[in-house]
Amino acid sequence: MRCNYCEWRCELAGGDFGVCRMYIEDGGAIKERFPHSWSSCIPSRIESIPFYHVWPGSRSLVIGTCGCNFSCRYCSNGFVAKEDPGLVFDGMITLTPAELVRKARQMGCHNIVFNVNEPAMSFPTLVELAEVAGGAGIPMGCLTNAYTTEESTELLASIFSFFNVGLKGLSAGFNREYLGIPSAGPVLRNIRRLAATAHVEITTPVIELANDNELDEIARFIADVDPEIPWHVFRLLPEHEMKEARYPDIDAIDRALRSARKLLPYVYFHNFVGSDWVNTICPGCGATVIERFSLGCGGDRLHSFNCDGTVCPDCRREIRLHGVKVAWNAGEVRP
Repeated sequence: MRCNYCEWRCELAGGDFGVCRMYIEDGGAIKERFPHSWSSCIPSRIESIPFYHVWPGSRSLVIGTCGCNFSCRYCSNGFVAKEDPGLVFDGMITLTPAELVRKARQMGCHNIVFNVNEPAMSFPTLVELAEVAGGAGIPMGCLTNAYTTEESTELLASIFSFFNVGLKGLSAGFNREYLGIPSAGPVLRNIRRLAATAHVEITTPVIELANDNELDEIARFIADVDPEIPWHVFRLLPEHEMKEARYPDIDAIDRALRSARKLLPYVYFHNFVGSDWVNTICPGCGATVIERFSLGCGGDRLHSFNCDGTVCPDCRREIRLHGVKVAWNAGEVRP
């Protein structure tokens, strides 16, 4: 029996696992190996995830499981994403969807964001969680590599209302060598699908001499889908199999992004301390409408929100936002 959750479409027969090792065939159905089990469950600022145009300033409950359908050589979460799920499971916590939503409320979280690994590895549990969270009025978002089938991309769109999609590279050579997949085609297809009905931001981690030459082409693709999509360009801090790789040059990447900034109004360059490229600038008049601090390695945070709702206070130009500013502890806190 084939699993149709991602583009690998693995054959699961006779107790075999697929690429992600998170599903099994049981009684003619594809089932999770570790339902309701979480490797992460911690509050965080939404800017640090990163989402820059989603309820700025809000507190998010960040959750994750384990397993991945990519084999990124540089993965900073390789200990969770690529380790044997059976070993990771020993250190995971078990929470039902109702218990997890209760924790979100207790910790004052406005929303829930799936991070750390790929959400397609835990679809049945996330479907249950979405139903409970929706009933409690808690929106859900995720980070995803979007290497999902068309059917499961529809499922993603029914679970989450906002996405940050990792568009890591375009060429077949890069995808094979650094990600372990044959093509970025499914990712590009699914970005178009998700952007049609949901809020989408895109993140591209830059690997010097590997994908830095593709930034212009990635920018053109995003502009063709929707030029208002926020694009996060990360200075990659390589881990996993690339710990010895040198860190990319900040000035060189900044220069490489000059043409992209002419196509896309919301280009952010960060993942290092003190970045000058984390503020939101009004495309109409050039006013700084949202100011942020870049503290490096996912430490970004809101400094000031200067919009009037979702428009620039100076020229009244609409700013692409999925929700307006939310106080850090705006969630309902209960003992």
